[in-house]
Amino acid sequence: MWKAIKPSYRTLRFWQALVLVVVFAVWHLATRDPQVAFFFGEPVKVMVRVWQWFTVGAGSLEVGTGDSTWFTLHFPAEIYPHLLVTLTETLMAFAIGTLLGLAVGLWLALSPMASAIFDPYIKAANSMPRVILAPIFAMWFGLGIWSKVALAVTLVFFIVFFNVYQGVKEVSPVVLANARMLGANSRQLLRQVYLPSATSWVFSSLHTSVGLAFVGAIVGEYLGSARGVGYLILQAEGSFDINTVFAGILVLTAFALVLDTLVGSIERRLMKWQPKSGETEKL
Repeated sequence: MWKAIKPSYRTLRFWQALVLVVVFAVWHLATRDPQVAFFFGEPVKVMVRVWQWFTVGAGSLEVGTGDSTWFTLHFPAEIYPHLLVTLTETLMAFAIGTLLGLAVGLWLALSPMASAIFDPYIKAANSMPRVILAPIFAMWFGLGIWSKVALAVTLVFFIVFFNVYQGVKEVSPVVLANARMLGANSRQLLRQVYLPSATSWVFSSLHTSVGLAFVGAIVGEYLGSARGVGYLILQAEGSFDINTVFAGILVLTAFALVLDTLVGSIERRLMKWQPKSGETEKL
């Protein structure tokens, strides 16, 4: 029987790097045509723009509320104050949306009556295009970071909620019956049975939520902001500077991958009890 061979770490990284080189090589060759370059930018100019963002120019960011300023942060290059704003919005939305999704998912999964009552409203809210909420949040919370955080929370919440809800619902009835037979109370069932069952579902949703948190922050910055990477991209679009647009996309993608890597690292630490696929096959 044919069995897939898992590549070594160095071999895997080599092929991943090779794919990246091929993509940039094809991009470079294709954009030698000026008409193609107008729409897709030029990779060399894009990388130069990224380098300039992080090394050239100075920037500052005033931290405070309303008309009062608590303190001013000074940065050695242009991108840092904008990047700090976008990352702050993303991380806050990611944390708040995850906690809300986890809490509401557990509550409704463990309460059949509440689940039946709120089910149509949850589905209706999830089917709503959340982008249309951005102007409403801007009126409620102003053009500061909180309107962007609120929009991104609505994107993260439902991903986490549905995964937690499904994870708790799929707890084995046999495991539950055995735990109850051994005298486990409700708190012990939650800690020892329900939460471990939902953990893998939660981390699966978090990998998706990372990108959605960035999407919410950037869309909010598009619709009204004076700071953030989305604001830089919007300004570049207004002047038809496609290279700066792609530079912003690359920067956001890189930081999204960093955040996703951190989530994966936490997942490996907390999921040590779960057997790996190779170990499962041996069993």
